[in-house]
Amino acid sequence: MVAPIREGWSFKGACQTMRFFLNIYRRLFWSAERHARHVGVRIGKNCAIATRSFGSEPYLIEIGDNVQMTDGVRFYCHGGARTLRIKFNEPRFDFFGKVIVKDNAYIGNCALIMPGVTIGKDCIVGAGAVVTKSVPDGKVVAGNPAKIIGSVDDLYSRMLKFNVNSKGMDPQKKREYLLSLPNDKFITK
Repeated sequence: MVAPIREGWSFKGACQTMRFFLNIYRRLFWSAERHARHVGVRIGKNCAIATRSFGSEPYLIEIGDNVQMTDGVRFYCHGGARTLRIKFNEPRFDFFGKVIVKDNAYIGNCALIMPGVTIGKDCIVGAGAVVTKSVPDGKVVAGNPAKIIGSVDDLYSRMLKFNVNSKGMDPQKKREYLLSLPNDKFITK
């Protein structure tokens, strides 16, 4: 016997409910990189993606190889058109900008990447930066709006004296090692 269809039931509503639960499943069990690929972001090899905020046009975002993107980073491919639609009575007015992150870039926590921006190869974007203009290869940017504060080569030269070679250590050995170091091996500001 077939169960009777309850009043108020609709196929469209059932599909929306299924999509809702499928999206919850994806958020809970898929990696951020898998989610990004699923929504259309083009991603290179060997990336570490920790954000899921790729805006409403993720297919306009391209990420190169060996890119690290930390939690809270947000991408935007459009914005502001509503005001122009209303002010100039152009109801269909819209504009977009592709976002490109080239190889070996690092983007710090909660950075905002605006439409049309290209982040160059070997760049570092500081935490909380609002990147409104493209960043040339090998530069470090920070602030709101983001400004070039140096080069990756200069940063490397300054940080050499703080290098402690701990990458790849298991967490307990790393903890013991770091706690055994003298204070002059730590960055101070």
